[in-house]
Amino acid sequence: MLEPLVEQCRPKGKTPPHDLRRTMEAILWRHQNGAKWRSVPVELGPWWRAAQTFIRWARLGVWERLLNLVQERGTQLGMTFLDGTSVRAHQKAAGARRKGGSQAQRDDREALGRSRGGYGTKACVIADGLGRAIAFRIAPGQAHELPDAIPLLDSLSDVPNWVVADRGYSGHSFREYIWSLGARPAIPAKSNEAPVACPEWIYNNRNVVERLWARLKEWRAVATRYEKTASSFMGILCLTAALDWLKTYQDLASVPLT
Repeated sequence: MLEPLVEQCRPKGKTPPHDLRRTMEAILWRHQNGAKWRSVPVELGPWWRAAQTFIRWARLGVWERLLNLVQERGTQLGMTFLDGTSVRAHQKAAGARRKGGSQAQRDDREALGRSRGGYGTKACVIADGLGRAIAFRIAPGQAHELPDAIPLLDSLSDVPNWVVADRGYSGHSFREYIWSLGARPAIPAKSNEAPVACPEWIYNNRNVVERLWARLKEWRAVATRYEKTASSFMGILCLTAALDWLKTYQDLASVPLT
């Protein structure tokens, strides 16, 4: 299932990549186990080939295109879910090139920062009604989730019926934006805000996006950030989300028709 999608979205050079299947297996092994690139088993080929392929493709946006390709069978936008999670960063995640700026500017560019949870990254996702990731946004660990909400909504191919999120996304202007799109918000008010309508029969489905994060964080490279650059970490999120979509296709195909 993965091979034709990779062939469709990968960059086309003068010479085809050598043993691409084994290289992809090495990339997946590394992200599943959160190991060093040098620890990739010898039978999966040279570790440096897998590392170079993944990093170069991440810079070129290949993994984002892969996630877009798997969504072509259709998204379920009856309900969409917004949620963010804090991802602790390994000490080796620091140290990307400054590119002429200060250390603070570099950390902001690479989506790394310090919060109460420690050194890490804030990752936000928008998911469809079946709990499948549609798009991601990443920011430094101390950043608030709300500024990423509108760009995530704008990434949808159509207007959803409901936008479901927790109190971290509560705000009058954001609710007004959702209404202006033609959707309806299901976001509970904060304790210092006036009560707003939030149907429980809709909001109770928010566990769908929480289960999505639980599945993605089974990959150790998602649960802990080892990547120095924002492009590489975004590539990991998109790759694992694309595989989660493919697994959903397999699960739906295995359900007998009645």
